[in-house]
Amino acid sequence: MRSNSRKPRLILGLMLCGLLVTVCCIGESSPAAARMGGFGGMGGFGGRSFGGGAGPRQRMTAPRRGGGNFADRPSGRYGRNSANADRSSGRYGRNPGGGDRGEPGHHRTIGTGVGGNPGTDVSDVSKRGGGGGGGGAGANNGRSNVPPNGERRFVPGEILTEFSASATPQSIDQIARRYDLTRLDSLSLPLIGSTIYRWRIGGRRSVADTVGAIENERTVSSAQPNYIFTLQEQAAAAVADDTQGDAAQYVLDKLQIKQAHQLAAGKNVLVAVIDSEVDAKHPDLAGTIVKNFDALSSDTSPHKHGTAIAGAIASHGKLLGVAPGVQLLAVRAFDDAPVGAKGTSLGIYKALQWAADNGARVVNMSFAGPPDWELHRMLTAAYEKGIVLIAAAGNAGPNSPPLYPAADPDVIAVTATDSNDGLFKMSNRGEYIAVAAPGVDILADAPAESYQITTGTSIAAAHVSGVVALLLESKPSLKPRDIRSLLTASATALGKDERPGSSAGLVNAYRAVTSLNGKPIDKNDGDDQAKR
Repeated sequence: MRSNSRKPRLILGLMLCGLLVTVCCIGESSPAAARMGGFGGMGGFGGRSFGGGAGPRQRMTAPRRGGGNFADRPSGRYGRNSANADRSSGRYGRNPGGGDRGEPGHHRTIGTGVGGNPGTDVSDVSKRGGGGGGGGAGANNGRSNVPPNGERRFVPGEILTEFSASATPQSIDQIARRYDLTRLDSLSLPLIGSTIYRWRIGGRRSVADTVGAIENERTVSSAQPNYIFTLQEQAAAAVADDTQGDAAQYVLDKLQIKQAHQLAAGKNVLVAVIDSEVDAKHPDLAGTIVKNFDALSSDTSPHKHGTAIAGAIASHGKLLGVAPGVQLLAVRAFDDAPVGAKGTSLGIYKALQWAADNGARVVNMSFAGPPDWELHRMLTAAYEKGIVLIAAAGNAGPNSPPLYPAADPDVIAVTATDSNDGLFKMSNRGEYIAVAAPGVDILADAPAESYQITTGTSIAAAHVSGVVALLLESKPSLKPRDIRSLLTASATALGKDERPGSSAGLVNAYRAVTSLNGKPIDKNDGDDQAKR
């Protein structure tokens, strides 16, 4: 009798186990499981994932970008896994579903926020959803902005925070008291729908420890250092002020600027130059600067770097800029140190917001520094508004890791070449670099109606910003992805060296502009005009 009574129990137990397995399998594909955020794309900011297992708010944006074939390229820190030569990858965990900006198939999803909340597409930066981290109390769970060991490029004793919509002034004050923080500044950024607070840390707590602790607070959306960026000028030397542009500006022939000016001069295109103070009184820049903004709000005198960058784009006197018809928005976000002028995250955020508010079509960023999450969000938002973003690749040498903002996937990164089309030996290398432009021994404007010879990826980026202005005058409807495609397709191939990322082509202003009429790009186009 006992053995017979056990048999039905055994059968019943097996049936229950089978049912349980079936429920679990179904549950793995259910919406509830999707809200767990998945395991995919645990990218650089501690699991802030742009591709795996995000929830219902995830949007597939593949048709927006155009075609392309992606391979896994885990270099760099932004996580753009791309088979295209101008894409970086790594820290920000971007897993695209197609090609580069300008080619189909681009899928960008963030996972952040209170564990289990749905993920969000990074193109909709106002939505601070969850996903890739899962679980936990802090609104920032699943991603950490704690600077890595050895990172020192930030303001000592300061942090930046962003609070969730549920935070009240009282809860913010409580957090400040809990962590011994003194508020120094706050900045509203409509571009990303956020307010950023700058704090001074009391006591002996380090920046890294404070960021690590405070980002787990329920009402804190993000916390990070106030990073430091530097202008990318390798060298500069004064020259006689009677120098004439035609004989000394080899950039004009290299980029076929005079031929391009028969078609466009950048007339009325608004170009923002985020840099050090520009000498608006320089005769070569007369009537060009239509608005100024000082993100530092301090007294300063015109600086050689900002003046050189503005002149490379817009000069129309003794020197000829790439786009002499542009209107410049001069934005001071860097100090007046003679060498190595510096700016901070907060100053650059202010500068970008002001540029967007004032209708900039192009933003020139001839500076470089560490990856900065909030800056990445702002660049993404600017890109989505149709602003073309240009940045210097950096002068840290061929073995340097990627520098930002150039390595951001929404930015066109520019390296420098010399008069023989050789790469500047101290320029960064990397697959995120899109194009090259002259940047070695360049004759440029300097303060007090003088001139200088300057070298670096800074001035190279300015030349590309000028070419972009020519394109936008010719066809104002062009989008940032269109601009990138035009620049790279019309560029002149350069010889490779042995390092990755050395194959970016030399921009050609004339070929880029003429390609707008649908004419097939001829790599010899413009040579006949140049000989006349």
